[in-house]
Amino acid sequence: MSATVIRNDCQLSGRGTITTAAGRTFGPNHRWKVLGIGVAANAGFSATFSGIPATAVVLRQGYHLSNAELGLVLGLLGLGVALSELPWGLLTDRWGDRRVLLIGLGATAAWLLAIAMLVVPTRSSIPHVTLLAASLLVTGLLGGSVNGSSGRAIMAWFRENERGFAMSIRQTAVPLGGGLGALVLPSLALAFGFAAVFGLLAAASALSALFAWRWLHEPPMTGGGHAASSEAAGPAPLRNIEVWRISTAIGLLCFPQVAVLTFASVFLHDFAGLGTTAISASLAAVQVGAMVMRVWSGRFTDRHGNRRQFLRLCSAQSALAFVVLWLLVLAAPAMPASQSFLIAVLPLVLVFAGISVSAWHGVAYTELATLAGAGHVGTALSLANSFVFVGFFLVPVAIPGLLHLWSWPGVWLSAAACALVAWPIFLPPPAAKSPDFETTTSSRPRKPDRPR
Repeated sequence: MSATVIRNDCQLSGRGTITTAAGRTFGPNHRWKVLGIGVAANAGFSATFSGIPATAVVLRQGYHLSNAELGLVLGLLGLGVALSELPWGLLTDRWGDRRVLLIGLGATAAWLLAIAMLVVPTRSSIPHVTLLAASLLVTGLLGGSVNGSSGRAIMAWFRENERGFAMSIRQTAVPLGGGLGALVLPSLALAFGFAAVFGLLAAASALSALFAWRWLHEPPMTGGGHAASSEAAGPAPLRNIEVWRISTAIGLLCFPQVAVLTFASVFLHDFAGLGTTAISASLAAVQVGAMVMRVWSGRFTDRHGNRRQFLRLCSAQSALAFVVLWLLVLAAPAMPASQSFLIAVLPLVLVFAGISVSAWHGVAYTELATLAGAGHVGTALSLANSFVFVGFFLVPVAIPGLLHLWSWPGVWLSAAACALVAWPIFLPPPAAKSPDFETTTSSRPRKPDRPR
């Protein structure tokens, strides 16, 4: 683990006021407002990149799209985020999280409002697929500002033994926003059209920008320095092999997660024969379980200092869960007498696999930010998110091909393979005490070794 750490503990642990680099003072609990801003910003953008695909049926009908055009339009939204994450992260480390988050949220709100006014179907005209695709690509390019900047703010305002918990709470915003978007946007599109859909998403981004302007400020000063300044000059994230390893593993482990998020409903309908209510309940269980496990895992690893062990365990457990799902799918047609039992078990195994592959995000991002060092948090988080959103672009494109070649067993075996490959890429637990622990205890006198 890199020796570069973020040191703001003395300001955040006291009972008095907190003084920021700009000379502003806040109460000792102000960091929870910063966390709330991160949750709001991520939930708002999650409602955009997860909620718009939930309107796929209405989108296809309203814009007169073919299935191929629909896939391209939705894929470009994820591609825009993947392309912009790293540039936004570099800007965050240079300009600070407040400025980048305000610019990104404000520009996203303005762009979504422009789409609501100019790129929606009307009785007299239907926007061309190229215009819609380009509009969603730009939406992704602007929205990529949210992830790295909000993560950097949380890492700066929270103590080391709270960061895993705080980052995990921030990561619950992704299933929360996605679930709300999937719940509200399709009905809104049917009732009021896509002007209302894009208008509501613009309002959510504008509201998050208002919160950031009011409460998000540069982090506390420590000993005359800035909390986001590095204690020691470590290697830049793009030249740090450990940062690349964790970022790559995060991306790989997101591939099976995206498979569940995008095609679980199709699998449960086409293969298991479930109805809408059962499918909705299964997907809701995945999202709720992911939120609960993300919060629990952050608190658990903060207390035990075992983030790397937990990440490798999640990889192995996810691979095992998808292997079990693969075996059940193979066995169902070959065992007619037990087919009804297997079909009843399939949703449970899918939910378990979906939760396993979604429980680790906050822990992984905390470990990644700690490795990168305080001055490079935005870049490191954005690098990982670039890999994540490559998955959001590639997986929905790849699954139809897998279904054509190998049907559902091929899909779930591929998901298991991705999770298994991520296991050795995640860094192994350190052999000695981490620098973070040594930093917090270096002021204690070391006892001399006892004579033998």
